[in-house]
Amino acid sequence: MSKPVGRIEVKVEAEVNPTEDADKVKVAIQKVLGNINLELVGEGEYRKVVGRAEGWEALARFYDLLRRERILDAARTVLLRGVQDKKIIFHLNKQVAYVGHISFSQPYGESPLGPICVEILCDDPHNLIDWLTPKTAK
Repeated sequence: MSKPVGRIEVKVEAEVNPTEDADKVKVAIQKVLGNINLELVGEGEYRKVVGRAEGWEALARFYDLLRRERILDAARTVLLRGVQDKKIIFHLNKQVAYVGHISFSQPYGESPLGPICVEILCDDPHNLIDWLTPKTAK
């Protein structure tokens, strides 16, 4: 399938708990989303890592990981469930991401350290999902 065209903007954010190293949170995000520019915002006990990238290239690492992990059908279900108008919202387990794997999670309560929140803004979310996670079942 050909690469998606049109506007694609990836926004990511993850809370940094007082017991966590902010650099490790950045590494976790970059292991699943590639070389995305990240910055630490906030202070004291409320800090978070935020990042933004544009173009399909921002999803190339995620695209490759979905195939390596052979989770296209499960990922497709999660991504389709996360479509809201012109954006796709989903959450990833931060600890699993740190070791370079993908595990989708709920926005609250499922991951003890909190999830990585990913929001993809694009002109055609369903076309983007078809590119990221083509149907494999017959």
